[in-house]
Amino acid sequence: MKIVIIGSGNVAEALAVALAEGGMPAEQVWARNEVRGCEVARLGDSRWCGEAAGLAEADLYLISVSDRAIAEVAAALPFPKDAIVAHTAGCGTLEMLPEGVSRAVIYPFQTFSSGRRVDFRRVYMFVEAEDEQTLARAKEFAATLSENVCEASAEVRKHIHLCGVFGSNFVNSMYACAAKVLSEVGLPFDVVAPVVAETAAKALASGSPADVQTGPAARGDIGTMERHRALIGEDALLREIYDKISENIWRTKQEKISKR
Repeated sequence: MKIVIIGSGNVAEALAVALAEGGMPAEQVWARNEVRGCEVARLGDSRWCGEAAGLAEADLYLISVSDRAIAEVAAALPFPKDAIVAHTAGCGTLEMLPEGVSRAVIYPFQTFSSGRRVDFRRVYMFVEAEDEQTLARAKEFAATLSENVCEASAEVRKHIHLCGVFGSNFVNSMYACAAKVLSEVGLPFDVVAPVVAETAAKALASGSPADVQTGPAARGDIGTMERHRALIGEDALLREIYDKISENIWRTKQEKISKR
């Protein structure tokens, strides 16, 4: 299957690298940003193009650009009529792609950062298409990268994407808060690294993170929580975050108890 990656962001880079490492580098990386496009093409053992007329022929075009740019980019490119055109957005729909091509969504559910390698074999790939033939071909491609390929409608993918915000983006923001607290007494983020690793491992092993929640909020330890608030001091946003998450931990714990 000949593949063209459209875009030069983190997802495009991860896909380009994964395809190259799997022995099937993309025919082309098409991107409006020449500097980043050339870099992604280099990492993926491919070649860059930024002109619509130079779009390479392929069986599958993977559009990995920001959600708001998908429709604009897709509408501007001359796709062959027998090709599959797919985007990789979790919250995107098939209707964001132009009519007259075989439309699909191939959503890799993972956090991607430039320069970091991802083990795609473990990444869940959620696939949708407008007809069975396109779906089969999209699944075939996804299976060359991942052992976890699933069908998912736009509505299901919205929930998956929201789950990722809570499970990744918000969690990482909490790491940043932890780093800030440590920095106030001259300590590096490494201090909390073993706690972070064990918390993640424990949650994954449990199958239900709520079952392994610990800490003062789960215990209802008001004294400790008041001392924490005093340490936070005048940082109103951090104090609000502390209070809201503590409240959620307490309510979740009580719900678990009431269901026993």
